[in-house]
Amino acid sequence: MHGLRQRWFFWFALSIATTPVAAVVAEPSESGRRPNIILIVADDLGYGELGCYGQQKIKTPAIDQMAREGMRFTQFYAGASLCASSRNVLLTGEHTGRCRIRDNGPPNIQTLRPEDVTIAEVLRDTGYATAVIGKWAIGGDLPETGGRPEDQGFDYFYGYLNTVHAHNHYPSYLWKNKEKVPLGNVVQDVPPGYAGFVGGMATKKVAYSQDRFVEESLEWIEQHQKDPFFLLLTPTIPHANPEARKLTGNGTEVPDLGTYAKFDWTEQNKGQAAMISHLDTGVGEILAKLNQLQLDKNTVVFFTSDNGPHSEAGHDPDFFNAAGGLRGRKFGLFEGGLRVPLIARWTGTIPADAVTDHVAYFGDFFATFCQLAGASIPDDGKERQSISLLPTLLGDTAEQQEHAYLYWELHGGYPRQAIRFGDYKAIRNPLGSESVSLYNLKTDSAEQEDISAKHPQQVAIAKQMMNQAHRESPLWPNARSSK
Repeated sequence: MHGLRQRWFFWFALSIATTPVAAVVAEPSESGRRPNIILIVADDLGYGELGCYGQQKIKTPAIDQMAREGMRFTQFYAGASLCASSRNVLLTGEHTGRCRIRDNGPPNIQTLRPEDVTIAEVLRDTGYATAVIGKWAIGGDLPETGGRPEDQGFDYFYGYLNTVHAHNHYPSYLWKNKEKVPLGNVVQDVPPGYAGFVGGMATKKVAYSQDRFVEESLEWIEQHQKDPFFLLLTPTIPHANPEARKLTGNGTEVPDLGTYAKFDWTEQNKGQAAMISHLDTGVGEILAKLNQLQLDKNTVVFFTSDNGPHSEAGHDPDFFNAAGGLRGRKFGLFEGGLRVPLIARWTGTIPADAVTDHVAYFGDFFATFCQLAGASIPDDGKERQSISLLPTLLGDTAEQQEHAYLYWELHGGYPRQAIRFGDYKAIRNPLGSESVSLYNLKTDSAEQEDISAKHPQQVAIAKQMMNQAHRESPLWPNARSSK
């Protein structure tokens, strides 16, 4: 009987995981208008780098206040543990076993295509104004590369197209739609031996890109206050400038160190803290603008991060407990690389000072935003693993559908897989191998004890799910699922 229960669970899990999600129209707001949606995605911010998630050294008063005014998720996951594929998951609702971009790669691979329908396209087609401001990273600078925001559902774009260009927080230019806009930063030539360093080092620093992103966002919100709108704000901080670290030893870039200047810390640690506090200030300005325009009751704001923390700036993540006690960092499949903050605020609708342990991930933004906008999920043949979070956000947990599993894969170095199902997390390395580590996250969130030898049936279930989740792609030819 126990074996039958195991097989029933497996097939039941697969049926849920591959069933399209039906769209349900959200209740209209007091104004009778569909809610505005703002999604803020920080770059490389760790699960433990905010005060509301236990941070002790870095000050984040605005984001902490946002959490008090809304809901904080404790078991929310990025789409991947690196930026490009994580953003692909966010925009298309497809996990990394199915989506186009499964790792960082060359421009012809790290690029969306017209057949990749994004949530911005769905919202725009239902009457939403759409904008992405900040880092794009899933389309190229050259016309032949394709995948630009304007081609993927966004009416307005301001920021970086190229991932490496986004490493420089004082670039000589940013893109405004298809126009290069000079910023006034004087950038020296690329030093010999640093051919991959796009943009050089700024010797005259006039405009900090993060400040420009906030200014553009505030102006765009004001221009579209009478329309339902979707703003995807993607700051580049606290991502390091790894090329600057090669030259100076310090990969942090920020206009000033603020109160951290007087601390007896390394310069890199001061810079990391200052970047996060600077990010926090920008979030506070966005929320204040909504309050000023009396849009706060008709705007749902989400704040999250694209993956776990890094050490590329030369700072010490352990000094800040950046992963919040979780194992691993960016580029890995342990919890520290994948679990990220998520805060949602919708004044008067989402309960204040709420905390949820509902297990969800980046792909769920697709179904959630569709439901908020009263839009149908496209019938385009895609197998989106996207479940609306609206029941949880409204406190109606009995109506909240749950994932049978969450899945991730990476291809840097060699293919790797991870899957979470129930309280269990399994990691297979490399993809298709028989060696699988298993952890019980309910009792071991830091993934310290591999219990695979004690639970062979759960390991077998994990392997079957991984094989089912992974679909081979000609863009990632080294990935082969076991048969």
